[in-house]
Amino acid sequence: MTSETLWYANRATGAVCLVLFTVVVLLGIAVRLRTRLPGLPRFGTVALHRTLSLSATAFLALHITVAIVDGYVNITALDAVVPFVSDYQPLWLGLGTVAFDLMLAVVITSLLRDRLGHRTWRAVHWLAYASWPVALVHGIGIGTDAGTDWMTWLTVTCVATVLTAFALRTAQAVRAARRSPAALLHTEGAH
Repeated sequence: MTSETLWYANRATGAVCLVLFTVVVLLGIAVRLRTRLPGLPRFGTVALHRTLSLSATAFLALHITVAIVDGYVNITALDAVVPFVSDYQPLWLGLGTVAFDLMLAVVITSLLRDRLGHRTWRAVHWLAYASWPVALVHGIGIGTDAGTDWMTWLTVTCVATVLTAFALRTAQAVRAARRSPAALLHTEGAH
């Protein structure tokens, strides 16, 4: 595989990761809001969230692997798991590493959910909300397509949809708190 092919593959997998993880965040919020997607029962939304999460994680693994294999810049396996140690773009790559490490914690605890218990899993699962914007900033800072029109529109669309969903989630929590002070405690601790 040529370096040019790897470079295009890295760009493409990065953009696909942005889209997939955005949809995963949206589905996670939909699950919490108990939203049914058209044509799916509620458990279908949960199953779609889980399946897309694994698909997004696979694309992320591919994105990282391609970045390491591509010899154009020197990114090592250590750079992929230890933040801010890379010689290449340490801040921007380090943010990608932080996002990856947070997602890794979410994936591992999700796979061990039955053994960890719901509270522990839920506490760690909140890291997904931190991972998404950190990954977004990573892409804006290091992505070679960040200044292009298509990537700008893709990024703006992803941010707008996540902010809208988050606003709906927050509004639901506020409404629940007005109904019952106990509901606020339940809503704040839930994902």
